[in-house]
Amino acid sequence: MATHAQRDLRPLALAGAVAVVSVGLLWLAVLHGWLGPDVGRGDRFCEAARDAVVRQPANTFSNAGFVLAGLAIAWRAGAPGTTIAANPRLAAALGVVVVLLGPASAAMHATQSALGGHLDLLSMYLIAAFASSYAVTRVLGRGTGFFAASFVGVVLVCELVERIPGHVPVVDIAANLAFGLFLLVALTGEAVLWRRGAARRQVGWGLASAGALALAFAIWNLAKDGSSLCHPGSLLQGHAAWHLLCAVAAYCLYRLYASERVSDAA
Repeated sequence: MATHAQRDLRPLALAGAVAVVSVGLLWLAVLHGWLGPDVGRGDRFCEAARDAVVRQPANTFSNAGFVLAGLAIAWRAGAPGTTIAANPRLAAALGVVVVLLGPASAAMHATQSALGGHLDLLSMYLIAAFASSYAVTRVLGRGTGFFAASFVGVVLVCELVERIPGHVPVVDIAANLAFGLFLLVALTGEAVLWRRGAARRQVGWGLASAGALALAFAIWNLAKDGSSLCHPGSLLQGHAAWHLLCAVAAYCLYRLYASERVSDAA
């Protein structure tokens, strides 16, 4: 009698533990002021700061979308036969990275502190580093060691670029530009792999991810201070929609990865 392979719950357990610990630490940090004073970090994203423990509630709690997306990735990562390229453990790692996007971004919007702002940017670097490094690794036919080195290298480059002062048109600061450029590297790499046809993949997930990200970026630009869509006192915030759409984009990107047949891959 045939038996069904059981779901591996370790990816979900890992992502769940990271979610509980990171969200718990964030809440303690907000309550006790561990992230430093309010310096107005992130205040250009429309929502008026409340005289409360959480300064920007809509922009803060919308980051729960990343936590849920990361847990959904981790749940699917444990399904029998699910894999991303040659190393299924990367699926669990991606789930953890997406989970961390939530509390890291919330740290900025909840406190408007300088350290909270840096945590927000660092989480963006992590997901951009993962996506770009994973794409380049597969395009070049390299292994896990190359991916790890590339991942660290991208994060370090972004950290250095963050220190470049001045305003950058459209994306505001140099750090956002680096984040966007590495996401473009990831999308370009996925397009190259699709054109090669070396592996069967459900390309619709990739299109859905790119579409959600494009819509999110448009809203991000249209919902800043001074725009027609900016209503500072409302709990319906465009920047909150940016968070939710980016969470959808991250989940769809994982589904693209998971749909790839390793046996057919180069």
